[in-house]
Amino acid sequence: MSEYPTSFDRDDLLKCARGELFGAGNAQLPEPPMLMMDRITEISGDGGAHGKGHVLAEFDIKPDLWFFECHFPGNPIMPGCLGLDGLWQLTGFNLGWRGWTGRGYALGVGEIKLKAMVRPDAKLLTYEIDFTKAIQTRRLTMGVANGIVKVDGELAYEVKDMKVALSES
Repeated sequence: MSEYPTSFDRDDLLKCARGELFGAGNAQLPEPPMLMMDRITEISGDGGAHGKGHVLAEFDIKPDLWFFECHFPGNPIMPGCLGLDGLWQLTGFNLGWRGWTGRGYALGVGEIKLKAMVRPDAKLLTYEIDFTKAIQTRRLTMGVANGIVKVDGELAYEVKDMKVALSES
């Protein structure tokens, strides 16, 4: 399905952020500190529960991450929106990994449930994304997926109907 590998380390992800992985003008990850993963351990265009593709990724939690100092002083937790952004980032990455072209952008999410907090003493965030649709037509390139985020193996976030598109303009 793809000419790219099925796993990526941090250096690969930084290449993607610089536009060097999928080519200029195509799916791109943000640079640190907004890059919300350290590695992609598994990616496919036909795996997952629906056979439409999936992504598994990890983010090492360190007590000195930038958001802990400001959210919230005296009660540091990772903002839930950053976990959601990590899921969107990985959904868009999958579209670029498929070889589909255009710049990525989030379209929305149907449902979000925040179930646990990510604190500075946590060690590992894991992302699991399961595509329900992957569409590429002359007018539309879009992925629709469900996702979960776990903190040290405990369910932290659950999202349904996440939408990311690629656009040539």
